[in-house]
Amino acid sequence: MQREAAGPAPVRSFVAVLLPDAVRERIHATASSLRGRAPGVAWVRADNLHLTLRFLGGVEPALLAPVGAAIERIAGEIAPFPVTLGGVGGFPGPGAPRVVWVGVTEGAADLVALHARVEAALALVGIAPEGRAFHPHVTLGRARQGRSGPDLSVLAGPGWGSLGGVPVEAVHLMRSELGPQGARYDVLAVYPLRGPVGPR
Repeated sequence: MQREAAGPAPVRSFVAVLLPDAVRERIHATASSLRGRAPGVAWVRADNLHLTLRFLGGVEPALLAPVGAAIERIAGEIAPFPVTLGGVGGFPGPGAPRVVWVGVTEGAADLVALHARVEAALALVGIAPEGRAFHPHVTLGRARQGRSGPDLSVLAGPGWGSLGGVPVEAVHLMRSELGPQGARYDVLAVYPLRGPVGPR
């Protein structure tokens, strides 16, 4: 008996706001002191730094078009807005974090509202909400298996106050592919914000 051919593999994907090159480079340069003193962390490359709005995981290829249409619809209702990045922190806390991140010092409420709109749009196409609070941030690194991150209260130091402004002008649907050199991100689609009012 012949076996049925397997269908297309799910696409590991996420929804994000991409950062200007200058901001990514500034974040990467500021984090150099942490990288040198925390070998137990897998640090994100400068070109991969971004603001994640929603991690989707493996999405069936047939679902990507409905997902894109849902995001495009809400993007057309929302006006662009600015945010400012700054400060360093960690999840679950700064003492020995599993995730090290840069925070959002201005515009965080607008990002939370945008995330809520994205969640509601995705729910309409069958992607269940994450069910946890959304804390806008840019991931700098993740502790390797069995290791802990640096004590940020000791290592952070000056220079983290303001790391640059980001004009949030579009939402991006991204693909993530894991390889021996780390994750590679590709833009699947861009949905410009075109609305007359902000996220709220």
